Amino acid sequence: MSYYPKPLENLINELVKLPSIGAKTAQRLALHILSQPDDAKSLAAALLEARQNVKLCRICFNFSGADICDICADKSRRRDIYCVVEEAKDIIAIERTGFFQGLYHVLGGAIAPMEGVGPEKLKIPELLERLKKAPVDEVILATNPNLEGEATAMYLAKLLKPMGIKVTRIASGLPVGGDLEYADEITLGRALEGRRDL
Repeated sequence: MSYYPKPLENLINELVKLPSIGAKTAQRLALHILSQPDDAKSLAAALLEARQNVKLCRICFNFSGADICDICADKSRRRDIYCVVEEAKDIIAIERTGFFQGLYHVLGGAIAPMEGVGPEKLKIPELLERLKKAPVDEVILATNPNLEGEATAMYLAKLLKPMGIKVTRIASGLPVGGDLEYADEITLGRALEGRRDL
């Protein structure tokens, strides 16, 4: 038996579908939305506007308000280096560092056979086509440091190396401020492998 009216229960059920939102958080959000009618209207309008006006860049598949995203359209960015990421949200994380000034390519996920995601479901052919059209010196594989991300990076490296392009992988290891005693063996091993000269 539900304690909420059907429309409120439907709202809670929709909110639970969002990442990192559990049942309790969904209930709190739903009750807050209902208690603030102006906020609810603004939220609904923003959701509709985003769904109608945000699309994927036709070049790199980043989120964009136009056919080509701001990064691809920026003539000051380096065109000889690409950073390949799994999702558009990964671009934001890399852009926040301020270190990368090249172009991106969003795969739309990672190879995950257990979830039915093979290479054919990713934007790999589009990446290969881009690399054939423009001379690129380096492709940085910035997939997640998990099983799926590693498999995707290895697959891409096998495809790209015969093209004569330098293929690199982002380093993974210990976070700044972390303690060695709390690091797992894989993370510590990668930190040792990815060491650099001082």
